[in-house]
Amino acid sequence: MKKSPLTIIAAAALLTMISGVAGAAPLTATAPVQVSPTNSPYPSTCNGVSTQVGTLFPGTEVEPTGAVNPANPLNVIAGWQQDRWSNGGSNGTPVAYSTDGGTTWSSPAVQPPFTRCAGGTAANGGDYERASDPWISIGPTGTAYYMSLAIDVAQDNNNAMLVSRSVDGGAKWGPILTLRRDTSLNVLNDKNSLTADPANANYAYAVWDRLEFPNANAARQAGENAIGYRGPTWFTRTTDGGVSWEAARMIFDPGEINQTIGNQIVVTADGTLVDGFNLIYNVKNAHKVRGEHVAVLRSADQGVTWDAKATLVDDLASIGVTDPTTGAPVRTGDIIPEIAVAPETNTVYIAWQDARATGGARDQIAFARSTDAGRTWQTVSLAINAVHSTQAFNPQIRVLHDGTIGVLYNDFRYDTAAAPLTTSTWLAHSHDGGQTWTETQIGDNYDMTGAPIARGYFLGDYDALGAAGTTFTPIFPQTTTSGQPAADNIYAATATP
Repeated sequence: MKKSPLTIIAAAALLTMISGVAGAAPLTATAPVQVSPTNSPYPSTCNGVSTQVGTLFPGTEVEPTGAVNPANPLNVIAGWQQDRWSNGGSNGTPVAYSTDGGTTWSSPAVQPPFTRCAGGTAANGGDYERASDPWISIGPTGTAYYMSLAIDVAQDNNNAMLVSRSVDGGAKWGPILTLRRDTSLNVLNDKNSLTADPANANYAYAVWDRLEFPNANAARQAGENAIGYRGPTWFTRTTDGGVSWEAARMIFDPGEINQTIGNQIVVTADGTLVDGFNLIYNVKNAHKVRGEHVAVLRSADQGVTWDAKATLVDDLASIGVTDPTTGAPVRTGDIIPEIAVAPETNTVYIAWQDARATGGARDQIAFARSTDAGRTWQTVSLAINAVHSTQAFNPQIRVLHDGTIGVLYNDFRYDTAAAPLTTSTWLAHSHDGGQTWTETQIGDNYDMTGAPIARGYFLGDYDALGAAGTTFTPIFPQTTTSGQPAADNIYAATATP
């Protein structure tokens, strides 16, 4: 579902190369393995507030995150939102880990206590009603970081960026550290991500947008992940392997009535940090073009200083996703670009939802490339997905060490006018820098109407895609029932040439 009210005006001249069929064979994908619990692990009143607003969908698992341990590719760690609420956040963001490449999964004896439902208290730093935006990254020696947004909805407006770490493959998690906490009704820290430096185990980088509203009522109405009044990019880093973090600070201010969202950092071979995000200009003036844009910000000194101005990659011309038959909204990551770097190179890729390839009719998966660590960009295709007659959404991009690019996404190609809303998950891959693509279905078809409802059918603003050696590891949600009440789980698979 499109969350921005802005109208995107497509440029007259579009670099739109619709992908052909690559010569490479499809990947071989394993059958999905369930990662999350079948039912909720939380009591119904675990968040400590009896007058919660919104509708709770117990037993739902959405918006997975995950990563493969570069020091031990058999070790995979995944997290997700557990028990989603209709008006933002979940009762917790639990984690699971695998020591056999994703064949079997275990839950830690003690979960990171990001919320009260997960054991959070004032003493351990997790005294919050809900959590959202889970994000996992693993460093070169195996240190894993788990970042989460924590929020209070019924009481006050406390919200914080929290992080925990594990040094044993996800079985045990260290204390929660607060990267930023705000108590003002006019502020919301939102849409976080964390990146462990692939070349230096001491460094990891956390980034998010900090929405600043003109009044408390605006903040309440805007809700989680909405287009805000002003949204600068905030950043912090650790230089000691997660023992401590620097004071969070603003690294990019888009100006009044403008916003960034979906910030994600990658690290190139020359050490450049490239932050990819959606740059939203709500007002057109002599220096800015109104609308949404895929953009990047660069740092050449491990995050000490950053570019004064963002580099625009392309427009972000998503129209959002709906049920093709009923028109019911489907909430996706339509305003969030996804970024990846080819390991040990300066080549960076970005994928995002965009409707220009279909004349503004349907979102497709667009793809751009930079070969100089994010300085300059080329939009290679506005539709790398194979079937352009259907909506495609929620791209997640990663690159194997041999340069193979993988893009995990969803579409409705098998849906008909009759129920259910048939949804499929696909892994497209390219061996020529994104010029041509082949794709493989991951998991079974499922019914999107079994998803919890949060401004539309909602399985998350993103899925997860791990990459190590010659293997991709998709981590993704699928519904287990049709219609409401919602029921879904998180699954993992592997895909290799």
